[in-house]
Amino acid sequence: MVYRYDCLVIGSGIAGMSFALKASRKGAKVAMICKTTPDEANTFYAQGGVASVTNLEVDNFEKHIHDTMVAGDWLSDPAAVEKVVTNAPDQIRELIGWGVDFDKNDDGKFDLHREGGHSEFRILHHADNTGAEIQTSLVEAVKNDPNIEVFENRFAVEIITQHHLGKIVTRRTPDITCYGAYVLNEDTGDVDTFLSKVTVMATGGVGSVYTTTTNPLIATGDGIAMVYRAKGTVSDMEFIQFHPTALYHPGDRPSFLITEAMRGYGAVLRNLDGEEFMHKYDPRLSLAPRDIVARAIDSEMKLHGTDHVYLDVTHKDPEETKRHFPNIYEKCLSLGIDITKDMIPVAPAAHYLCGGIKVNLDGESSINRLYAIGECSCTGLHGGNRLASNSLIEAVVYADAAARHAMDNINGYDWRDDVPEWNDEGTAHPEEMVLITQSEKEVNQIMGYYVGIVRSDLRLKRAWNRLDILYQETESLFKCSKPTRQLCELRNIINVAYLIMRQAMERKESRGLHFTVDYPHPDTP
Repeated sequence: MVYRYDCLVIGSGIAGMSFALKASRKGAKVAMICKTTPDEANTFYAQGGVASVTNLEVDNFEKHIHDTMVAGDWLSDPAAVEKVVTNAPDQIRELIGWGVDFDKNDDGKFDLHREGGHSEFRILHHADNTGAEIQTSLVEAVKNDPNIEVFENRFAVEIITQHHLGKIVTRRTPDITCYGAYVLNEDTGDVDTFLSKVTVMATGGVGSVYTTTTNPLIATGDGIAMVYRAKGTVSDMEFIQFHPTALYHPGDRPSFLITEAMRGYGAVLRNLDGEEFMHKYDPRLSLAPRDIVARAIDSEMKLHGTDHVYLDVTHKDPEETKRHFPNIYEKCLSLGIDITKDMIPVAPAAHYLCGGIKVNLDGESSINRLYAIGECSCTGLHGGNRLASNSLIEAVVYADAAARHAMDNINGYDWRDDVPEWNDEGTAHPEEMVLITQSEKEVNQIMGYYVGIVRSDLRLKRAWNRLDILYQETESLFKCSKPTRQLCELRNIINVAYLIMRQAMERKESRGLHFTVDYPHPDTP
């Protein structure tokens, strides 16, 4: 089947839905592709909040910009940082207009939190489930918008470029153009053709490349892999942020996140002997940026031969703790941990990708008529490490920029009438699912052992050799099989793992989230 829309949005998190709502406001007809349902996205699981300068009595844009640059190890693009920080207040008002309810104090002002790396209290939140509040509000707004059609249980297999029209496309081709995407209908098994004047990648992160992750398991880097295969530019993939404090409960996948706001609230990291240890690693103690805290925990675990450390909030007022962190309290209590009396076992988990599809200040990728927003994009904001709670605001700021640019130019585009339908002649359904699931486990193990928090040239080379075998096997299987979501996801996580690994090998220094024992940072304690 062939569909035609003004805008094709692949992904349904805060970035994709914000773009859809803004494009619809300008009269565009929008198709939104959801791998499962609109409420299953990384946004839903974001606990901490949204960073924005709102208390002008003590805070200002310059402070937020400086904090972002410091956290990013001065690798952030200053223009991108300024864009996000200065546009944040307007986009907060937009979110509130869509129904997002941020917590306020008794005086009616925002109840602001402070998180690691921030010099001021500037985190807007909704208890400890801010992402769920945002996602729920935007889903409702999308459902009520007559210009947006949501396609559930659909999986984008490939974006459509000149390659599918019989032309040779390389990374040096100057005018690669996106005309839409081939999309698998999981209910029928058919691959439909979605033609669009503008295509938007909003597919989220890559957490499922690792065994231990806070991301939903649908975070398999699909958009990044598709754009890479289409010869688009992908950057900064070596910068994987491991959240320092995921709840340690073996067997849980994804891992339950213990928000950084809890450390901002006063929680203290301790080893299994109950000793505070962050003073050995950074003067900011438990409020140091995430890369430093994650490496410190990793060091303590290796030093003591343990598989977790503790986060201690027992010294705080019990009722205040339960009021600030109701979901964390209930989750831990379900496992027999009363956080007002017991320390919380925590360990680092893959959490956020700072790199992705390279875009400009308007969210345009290197491929014409293709935008990328949200976690799958590399705007330059995060540099070597994301400052806590900058990601949600980045998503809406760049969704706004991309929607404005796309709507200003969309009248100059049209649909291609010569795009062939998906050809799966001579293919069959892959018979042994165990081959796919086992290969995915192998990728997870390779990345966890060799491309984790601490890296080395030897580990990266070993990972490269092992991944190459899986790549060859999976590509051979894909060529002779009808597409399935499981097979396509495996193919994508292998592509993404390769990009993380290759770009880690190319960076001959320790910067931000990329730490290698062969090139230690001169300031590393």
